[in-house]
Amino acid sequence: MQGRGTAENPASRFDRLSYEPDVDLSEDQQWVPDTQVFRDKSRSLITYNDSPDVGFEASLNPYRGCEHGCIYCYARPTHEYLGLSAGLDFETRIFAKIEARHLLKKELASSSWKPQTLAISGVTDPYQPIERRLQLTRGCLEVLADFRNPVVVITKNHLVTRDIDLLGGLAANKAAAVFLSITTLDANLAGKLEPRASRPDRRLAAIETLARSGVPAGVMVAPVIPGLTDHEMPAILNAAAQAGARSAGYVLLRLPYGVRDLFEDWLARHFPERKEKVLNRIRETRGGNLNDPRFGTRMRGEGPYSDQLSQLFNVARRQAGIEQRNASLSTAAFRRPHGQMELFREPD
Repeated sequence: MQGRGTAENPASRFDRLSYEPDVDLSEDQQWVPDTQVFRDKSRSLITYNDSPDVGFEASLNPYRGCEHGCIYCYARPTHEYLGLSAGLDFETRIFAKIEARHLLKKELASSSWKPQTLAISGVTDPYQPIERRLQLTRGCLEVLADFRNPVVVITKNHLVTRDIDLLGGLAANKAAAVFLSITTLDANLAGKLEPRASRPDRRLAAIETLARSGVPAGVMVAPVIPGLTDHEMPAILNAAAQAGARSAGYVLLRLPYGVRDLFEDWLARHFPERKEKVLNRIRETRGGNLNDPRFGTRMRGEGPYSDQLSQLFNVARRQAGIEQRNASLSTAAFRRPHGQMELFREPD
């Protein structure tokens, strides 16, 4: 389906009943749904995790669902908790946390908040297209700048450069870093994999703009898709380094729950001749399965191929001149601004 990551909208794994049309429509006949935005009524914003696989314990997500439509997105199944599909629903029904700014102020002002690096975001992209209008991520950055609380931003969108004023101020206190996630340098392939995300050259341009403005920028080669994009790792790291990336990481493709079937269907439509090669290579890294949720292996995989990928990354990173693996941020400048009592008033 043009402009969307998938043409499928399978039933949630929690649904007992589902509807399937009698006739399969051709791609030309399929209706492309518009994006719908709903108000998310969450009463808190910061979430915590105890995973040893990620570099942060606390994160916030201004949006649920993501219009970028990345076919491989491991967050797709989170929409099923809302009674929706991991398919088209995930990329067309976006839930916006309109009160994000107020909630974040309240949580950072609390005496229970232990200053630490916050990640934006650990699930859906904070700079997806709707952010241009709603500016929820910018609102959160304004709060973080007031408190001088360190933040790491992860995105696939050039829109992050809009907020260089805030990120630059935080960076001056060693309290900000931005990672651009790049899956491939092939714009045509990116258009199929990540239809509404910025194209690879725009992400590299974002790294360059951030670095030139004094904001530490890095690259995440993520996800690495065995048999499809794995060979691009050295080129991605080299291009990112030339743009100014100072740190780098990578994540192996993850296919939890319904993402597996969506990705298999995507391969059958776009790369039928490579489908079995890709799937078999994934199984090599996942103990014979297409997904392995265990801590310690879910991000990197295991086995000979996984080891080769790790070695390739380390060699390519050093050859590209990227010495730092992770961004080093500080909470030393954290403060609680005066007049915090007004934070606890109900928003207008």
